[in-house]
Amino acid sequence: MRERLIAIGDVHGCAKALRGLLSAIAPKPQDTLVFLGDLIDRGPDSSGVIELVLKLQKLTRVVVVKGNHEEMMEAVLNRQLEHSVWLKYGGLSTLDSYGFNGDRDFLPPSHAAFFKTLVDYFEQDDFFFAHASYDPDLPLAVQPWADLRWISLREVVPSPHFSGKLAVVGHTANPEGNCVDFGHLLCIDTGCYGGGYLTAVDVRRRVAWQVDPEGNPR
Repeated sequence: MRERLIAIGDVHGCAKALRGLLSAIAPKPQDTLVFLGDLIDRGPDSSGVIELVLKLQKLTRVVVVKGNHEEMMEAVLNRQLEHSVWLKYGGLSTLDSYGFNGDRDFLPPSHAAFFKTLVDYFEQDDFFFAHASYDPDLPLAVQPWADLRWISLREVVPSPHFSGKLAVVGHTANPEGNCVDFGHLLCIDTGCYGGGYLTAVDVRRRVAWQVDPEGNPR
């Protein structure tokens, strides 16, 4: 099987890191790259991250799972959440990257359209991808949004999903910069925005790439 199925952990506005990671991966048209959510917030260049992903979509198959940070931004833009909540969790850096001037419609049309394409989860072959966690006893199509986007593995590590598929998630950053493998669940958030690494894993071959916030290989 020549095509690769590659998961990418929480980018959090680290455009330099993502640029370096994609250079190391060298995506091919037949590959599938799955971003596990939280492309935005906290890091310095959320707008630049989205631009990179839009360009990547022209080169290979790209799937982007919605993270809790995308959910917060969406809720603020739809007037369903007070903006102070989003800003508390790093939203200000996203606004700065877009040159926010007080206009709620600060997203360029292409970026606004992009955020509407995000999915709750993705599954392929013997794997499924979510941002944070999952309920092991429920089908993926009816997973609670709180489990998919908010539950930390520090709170609870779910048992194997009844489907038998390997879960690949982000959200719970490992400050030591390493992926955490529970056998049935692989967490690849390695804390790039906090000075750790941005990680990608070819889940079939278990080949990993890591770069620091400046995009330098580990």
